[in-house]
Amino acid sequence: MAAVTALGLGKTMEKKLHAVGIHSAEELTKIGSKQAVFRLKEYYPNTCVVILYHLEAAIRGVEIKQLEDSCKAELKAYFKQL
Repeated sequence: MAAVTALGLGKTMEKKLHAVGIHSAEELTKIGSKQAVFRLKEYYPNTCVVILYHLEAAIRGVEIKQLEDSCKAELKAYFKQL
């Protein structure tokens, strides 16, 4: 299994993901950015929507600025209802 950092996420994010039960890049990809941020938000209440964007971009293998506006809008709407 590949480390979360293999997706381009940093060590701090890796530690936070480990704290909420996500221990590999494969696990993150399997559960998706929404479920991951749901878990993070419960454990780290100050988690912001930008984290959701970063997770989604990492899963897709793109830079955050390459996420389509429609994708960001959907993610933002999801985050607001958490």
